[in-house]
Amino acid sequence: MTAPHKNKTLASLLAFALGAVGAHRFYLGGAKDRWGWLHAASAPASLLIALTAPQANWFYMILPLIVSALAGFLTALVLGLTPDERWDATRNHASGRRSDSQWPLALLLVATLMAGAVVLIATIARLFDLLHTGGAYG
Repeated sequence: MTAPHKNKTLASLLAFALGAVGAHRFYLGGAKDRWGWLHAASAPASLLIALTAPQANWFYMILPLIVSALAGFLTALVLGLTPDERWDATRNHASGRRSDSQWPLALLLVATLMAGAVVLIATIARLFDLLHTGGAYG
């Protein structure tokens, strides 16, 4: 029996779209992936902050999700830029199939880089605003 083939484009898409909750980690490693559970814990952590500190700025409440999403964007880039031969050697050695990445993966990587840069710059700007001016600019 052959192992299931892990699609590099799907893994990158999951890291891009649902990286904040670890969907890509569960796709690649299953339910035993500890890093996936750490990603998934970002949602309850945000809820816990909102419940324990309701007077806190909304940005602090969603900060665990933002950090997890940034890690997901970075992971999407790393997964997508892995050469097909190395991907197959590490993820699909027993599947009997070979990966052949196409243009959709390249477009996904461009979108990931754009979205990740925007989220990272906005996060840094908001953190500096909150820490240095007390949120005077928004």
